Amino acid sequence: MTKKQLQESVDFLKNKGFNYPEIGIVLGTGLGKLVDEIENPITVHYHNIPSFPIATVEFHSGKLIFGMLQGKKVVVMEGRFHLYEGYDLMDVTYPIRVMHQLGIQKLFISNAAGAINLSYKKGDIMLIEDHINLQGGSPLAFKNVAEFGDRFVDMNEPYDAEMCEKLKKIAKKENISLKAGVYASVVGPQLETKAEYRMLKIMGADAVGMSTVPEVIVANHLRLPIIAVSVLTDECNPDDLQPVNIQEIIRIAANTEPKMIKLFKELIKII
Repeated sequence: MTKKQLQESVDFLKNKGFNYPEIGIVLGTGLGKLVDEIENPITVHYHNIPSFPIATVEFHSGKLIFGMLQGKKVVVMEGRFHLYEGYDLMDVTYPIRVMHQLGIQKLFISNAAGAINLSYKKGDIMLIEDHINLQGGSPLAFKNVAEFGDRFVDMNEPYDAEMCEKLKKIAKKENISLKAGVYASVVGPQLETKAEYRMLKIMGADAVGMSTVPEVIVANHLRLPIIAVSVLTDECNPDDLQPVNIQEIIRIAANTEPKMIKLFKELIKII
């Protein structure tokens, strides 16, 4: 990644009408319906953006969408990138840097995840308050990182406390059950063994997935305030583990999505 590549991506999108978005949103697996709420959308497919990675997962559509939501200018990633697709961590996080250069001041992230905490159930929404990086690398571990920001980034509070508190109040007001906890990010694409689920529980994880943490690290590098939620789509009980059903995971995410959209929209309205 070079500054020239980043500028080419940004210039292309500005020429398409992506003018000074205030909020960036990353939509996870099965969580694409938020884009239906965007007014006057401008849509650009990833493969048309210079230097942009291309989504390879069949249920990740690969579009960047700009428009109005709750009176704010937003830019939405419909489809994200993962290590398990063969990308490196700089590819995975490149769109965050592009959105930042476009002008976003806050970042919203969603994902589908498995519940390690067995008091959390399928269809619950979990506010991510902290994370564990088990992806075996850092998106900041490259030679010229100092050209883009500080090499050593503090991760004392990676998620914005003020936005988290506001989201909790919104959930209470809207009578939406909102859990909170620690998200562990693994490489995938295989799901975990029983022994790995036990390990994650011992480590203090409440949920596990294959995304989000690299994006959060880069957002902290850019000093972007972040809020992130997981839609819990399966229960990872090592003592009663069922074979994974990807279509069911997508269905549960879709069923829970309206609650997540409500939370995000109400938060966007008041920040």
